[in-house]
Amino acid sequence: MIELTQIKKAFNQGRPNEYWALNGIDLSLERGKVTAFCGPSGSGKTTLLTLVGCLSRPTSGRVRFKGEDISGLPERFLTDIRRQSFGFVFQQFNLIKGLSALENVILPGFPTGRPRAELIAAAHILFEQLKLTHRANARVEWLSGGEQQRVAIARALINNPEVIIADEPTANLDTVLSREFMAILEGFTAAGKTVLLTSHDPLVVESTAVHRVIGMRDGCLVDA
Repeated sequence: MIELTQIKKAFNQGRPNEYWALNGIDLSLERGKVTAFCGPSGSGKTTLLTLVGCLSRPTSGRVRFKGEDISGLPERFLTDIRRQSFGFVFQQFNLIKGLSALENVILPGFPTGRPRAELIAAAHILFEQLKLTHRANARVEWLSGGEQQRVAIARALINNPEVIIADEPTANLDTVLSREFMAILEGFTAAGKTVLLTSHDPLVVESTAVHRVIGMRDGCLVDA
């Protein structure tokens, strides 16, 4: 589903502080599987996910998504692919304070042109699946950490993406909530979603919900 060929990524290229975050990545990622990237800070995990999710471009190399080379597409096309095919769960959740859980979830759906009523109906279905219906109208700053994470997951799913990208999704959660998240992951793959995540957490990496673990260090794959 996703193929990376000789991917390199540099920051501040040509300057004294030039830094190569990725150094020639060759990798194929399967549809409908959970893949976990692990490794120390600075190993390139997050950078790799931003390339796959069309949030940035490689300095060199090719990224193919469903057989199409997306590496050199104009930004407007990348934006469409990102909006339609990828859902993101960030470590800090990035919810908008002052808005309700429901309002946060439906926001990514507006650029697609879907009617507000349709988005609200879809959000309520997700809230029911994530056991969050009773908190739909609460402002997000009033929610617990676990509830905020489930709002972030619902937001990632509102456009029914094929791929879920989660960067250190359990970093701010306790053991109980981390296990809940892994149970949610199994539901993703049961629904045919592909999940890519980064984690330092053994509870995540060793979970039966994860089909493949790929180690990274110094911008290279340790075990692909």
